[in-house]
Amino acid sequence: MQPVISAEPTSAAASAGSGQPASLPPGVELMVDIELEASLRFGSREMSLNQVLDLGPGDVIELDRHIAEPVDLLVGDRIVARGEVVLVDGNFGLNVTEVATAERRLESIRCLF
Repeated sequence: MQPVISAEPTSAAASAGSGQPASLPPGVELMVDIELEASLRFGSREMSLNQVLDLGPGDVIELDRHIAEPVDLLVGDRIVARGEVVLVDGNFGLNVTEVATAERRLESIRCLF
């Protein structure tokens, strides 16, 4: 099921009628139509392979996040926003409550070294 992302655009962030940001640096307009994979992270849990293999139907895995905490919207491995999970016409969606700062996005990059 594909997540539905909803956010209210600000007048400074959207140009009239196009839904694109009003002022883009030169060359960036070529990339605005590129499709990216986005995912929602509800939480995480470290498990041994043996624990994973022992899982069966109906098992519950406790995550490291409280139910009232916002979920993360990731593009690739980077957190770009946080928000609340909502239902939109029978599908899950995300009501964006905050957009990550540049510092937060940099902190979320996974170190491969």
